[in-house]
Amino acid sequence: MGTKNVIVLPYDPKWKNDFEKIKQELVNAIGDLIVCIEHVGSTSVEGLSAKPIIDIDVVISDYSVFDSIVSKLSTIGYFHVGDLEIKEREVFKYSDKPHLRKHHLYVCPQNSKELLRHITFRDFLKNNPEAVKKYGKVKENAAKLFPDNMDKYIEYKTPCVEELYSLCGLS
Repeated sequence: MGTKNVIVLPYDPKWKNDFEKIKQELVNAIGDLIVCIEHVGSTSVEGLSAKPIIDIDVVISDYSVFDSIVSKLSTIGYFHVGDLEIKEREVFKYSDKPHLRKHHLYVCPQNSKELLRHITFRDFLKNNPEAVKKYGKVKENAAKLFPDNMDKYIEYKTPCVEELYSLCGLS
């Protein structure tokens, strides 16, 4: 993972529309199998600087529908790559979606701890403009300091994330 360009941009209101476009494509393919689709991650928080990649959690009731999800998502160009060592968060990649903003797609059962973490953190930030300012600055600094090193970028912002997690009861 070492050498990756780290780009953090100021909040862009277009990210909301980018999410809606991706969501519509997903709903058309798997809408009958899912509970909901959540826009998570920094692009979902108004005013927060972020890497311009949309994070999406597709919420399923439980794993009984998972095989059908994998199969239907494959018809629109997504493939399952496992949980990448985070329990109850299945990762899907895609190769060819030039009409959509770059995104990360996860499928989580509704009782998943990882889903709860994503939603709790997002909602905490949405309700705390001071935390958004602080976290945004830390991310911008991290990207300036480590433009070619994703691991160092993550390491730099971790203390801030941990502090914010403790404020919203996630630590």
